[in-house]
Amino acid sequence: MSPFEYLRIALEALASNKIRSFLTMLGVIIGVASVIMLVSIGEGAKTYIRTELMGIGSNLLIITPGKTETSGMGHPPSGGVHKLTIEDLQALEKRAPALAGLTPMVVAGAPVKYGNHSRDVLVIGTDEKFEDIRNLHVEIGSFLGKGDIEAHRKVAVIGRTVKKELFREASPLGRTVKIGETTFRIIGIMERKGTTLGIDIDDLVFIPVDTAQDIFDQDGLTQILAQVVNENAIERAKDQIRQVLVRRHAGEEDFTMITQQAMLSTAQSILSTFTYVLGGIASISLLVGGIGIMNIMLVSVRERTREIGLRKAIGAAQRDILIQFVIEAITLSMIGGIVGILLGAGIAYGAKAAFPVVPVDITGWSIATAFTFAVLVGVFFGIYPATKAARLNPIDALRYE
Repeated sequence: MSPFEYLRIALEALASNKIRSFLTMLGVIIGVASVIMLVSIGEGAKTYIRTELMGIGSNLLIITPGKTETSGMGHPPSGGVHKLTIEDLQALEKRAPALAGLTPMVVAGAPVKYGNHSRDVLVIGTDEKFEDIRNLHVEIGSFLGKGDIEAHRKVAVIGRTVKKELFREASPLGRTVKIGETTFRIIGIMERKGTTLGIDIDDLVFIPVDTAQDIFDQDGLTQILAQVVNENAIERAKDQIRQVLVRRHAGEEDFTMITQQAMLSTAQSILSTFTYVLGGIASISLLVGGIGIMNIMLVSVRERTREIGLRKAIGAAQRDILIQFVIEAITLSMIGGIVGILLGAGIAYGAKAAFPVVPVDITGWSIATAFTFAVLVGVFFGIYPATKAARLNPIDALRYE
């Protein structure tokens, strides 16, 4: 018989017991839909993290004091950890041509007061380059200027949440607030950014870096943000930074450089494992669906014993019977897989439409994997019933009641 003839007979057999065929496929439908939904959430989370990391600026290197990496070679620094300083930043500007820009950061928590209102926020001391390097821009007013930095002016730029909590609907521009015990004049309001990597960007206050060091009694920097000229120059930039800072820190590499790619790679690795675990859990229901297919196919073999005996008596080979029942099992799993894909994708996109904050990303590989696995389940669990049918003795089969 031709493949189309096998398929026609399989569809006729399944159509003769529609309810039973549907209930058999239900396990595969639920399994495939579960795989699609759970994997799409994991992939969506990976896309979300990638977007968030790219949104903090392009080709960034974060330099922090202290060595947090271990290499298994050499000795720990003997002279203690040197702080990162403005002088270090200036040396990098002169001697690291692979860097397009650098900006200092002094980060500390402090209460911000206006009238009877007070709010504890993160205060960031930085300079005029921060706005472009970190990809955070002022919407109203102006950001910190070079003159503000050089003159140690007590001016501040606030986020949208700070503005809302302290000033309500009033304009804060030109008004004064107290950060700790020091009075600052507000010169700008940042554009709304929301939460990035767990930090509410709208709940920050920016002041000149030297002023931050004065009021928080710090002579070092929390970190230095460095922007590399292009993605291909990142390793060269790291080498240049290492040479400059090791020379300035008495031969000790007592600092750490973190790249966006490293952060992304770590996050993607964790989320990939999470996605595979979710997919594996969902696949268990596919195995349950496969057991259902095998059970129904065994029942079908028993019900159609006389038919099998008649077909073998008029010349059907074992191979024909085997192929027929395998195709029936595969057809069940394929139809179930297709319906499961449509159901899973529909639920995933429906959830995204109803709750836009839910990260969902349906990928081609997840659909292909789920469908392939569904077909393999049909083949695996259909082989035994098909083999049993093919091995029936035609005389015994014809006598079967």
